[in-house]
Amino acid sequence: MFASFFPSPKKFVLSAIGWFFVSLFLWYGLADGLAPQFSLMREALPAAEGQRPPFLNPDKVWLYQYIVIVAAVFCAVWFFIDRNKWYWWAVCGSAVILLVTYFQVQLGVYINNWYGDFYDLLQLALSEKGTSIITAEDYYGRLLTLLYILVPNILVLVLFAFFTSHYVFRWRTAMNEYYMSHWVNLRAIEGAAQRVQEDTMKFASIMETLGSAFISSIMTLIAFLPLLWTLSKEVTELPIIGAVNGSLVFLALLSAAFGTVLLAAVGYRLPGLEFNNQKVEAAYRKELVYGEDYVERAAPPTVQELFGEVRKNYFKLYFNYLYFNIFRYAYLQGASFIPLIALGPTFVAGAITFGLYQQINQAFSRVENSFQFLVNSWTRIIELMSIHKRLKAFESVIHPIDENKVARGFGGN
Repeated sequence: MFASFFPSPKKFVLSAIGWFFVSLFLWYGLADGLAPQFSLMREALPAAEGQRPPFLNPDKVWLYQYIVIVAAVFCAVWFFIDRNKWYWWAVCGSAVILLVTYFQVQLGVYINNWYGDFYDLLQLALSEKGTSIITAEDYYGRLLTLLYILVPNILVLVLFAFFTSHYVFRWRTAMNEYYMSHWVNLRAIEGAAQRVQEDTMKFASIMETLGSAFISSIMTLIAFLPLLWTLSKEVTELPIIGAVNGSLVFLALLSAAFGTVLLAAVGYRLPGLEFNNQKVEAAYRKELVYGEDYVERAAPPTVQELFGEVRKNYFKLYFNYLYFNIFRYAYLQGASFIPLIALGPTFVAGAITFGLYQQINQAFSRVENSFQFLVNSWTRIIELMSIHKRLKAFESVIHPIDENKVARGFGGN
C-alpha cells in the first residue's frame, strides 16, 4: 500500500517529521530576521487609510521563500538517498500538496483578520440609521482588497484539484502494478479482482484526502492558536467559571476531545462491519459473475442465501450508523453554540464590537475544527480502516522475500 509508491515509507515519514522540526529551529534561531537581505519583495505595498496591510509584505514573502527552500532541500536529499520510479509524484508531489495546504491556511488567517475589520465597518455604517458615516469608496474598497486575493486563489484551487487527482491515480497505479506482479499468488483470494480494481483507488484517494486534512489541521493550529489566545483577552469571563487566561483555546480543546472520545466509543463496531460488508458483497458478486458463464452457477437458492448475508450485514450497518449519527449530529450541532454561550457575559458587558466577535467566532471555529479532525473525518477513517484491513489480508499471502522489491517501485510516470 505504501512501499509500492513511497521510497522506504517509515524512513520517509520520520525524516519528514524530523526535517520539519529542524526547519522550525533554523527559522526561529536564524532565518526569521533575514527578510531585509533575502526577501524578493523589498518594500511593503501601501495600504489605504483604515485598511489592513496587504496579504503580501517583505516578511511574509521571505517566510514563503524559506518554506519552499526547505521543501526543495528535502526533495533533493531523497533524490540521492532512495529514488524510486515514483519519486517525482511520491516525494515532490507530496511536497507540493503540503505547500499548497500551507498557503491555504495562511490565506485563512488573513481572511479572518479581514472579516474583523469589515464587520467593524458595517457596524459603523449601521450605527446611526439615515446618516452617511462611510462612503461607497470605503465599502467597495474593502471588498476589492479581498477580491484581489480570492480570484487568483480560485485558479490555485482548480489546478490543485487537477494535480491531486493525478497524484491519487499514480498511487493507485503503483499499487496496481505491484499487486499484478504477484497475481499468481493473489488470484485465488476471495474478491481479489475487487481488491486490485476498487480498493487500490479508494485507499489512495482516502489517504490523500485524510492526509491533507490532517496536515491542514496541524498548520491551522500553528497559525490560529496564537491568534485565538490573543483574542481570548477580549473575553471578560466565562459563564459559571469566570475569567480564564486563554479561555477560548481551552474551550476548543475540551470540546474536540469530548467529541472524539464520544464518537470513538459509540462507533467502535463500524470498521469491522464495513470489512465484513465487503466480504459478503464480494462473495455475492463472484457467484453472479460465474453465473454469466456457467449455467449451473448462480442458482436461485445459492443467490438467495448469499444475498441474505448481504442484507443481514447491511441492516447491522444501518442500525449501528443510526445511533452513531444520533451522537455525531447532536455533538456537532451543540458545538456550534459554544462561542455564543462562552461570549454571553462579554456581550452583556458590551466589551467587544461586531467585527471582533466575527473574528473570534471564525478563529474559534478554525481551531475547534482542527481539534475535531477525528470527529469530522470519522466516517472516512472507518472506511479507510476497513480498506486497510482488506488490503493487509490481501498482502499477507505475498512471500516476505518479495517485499524487498517494493521499495524500488514497479511503474513510471
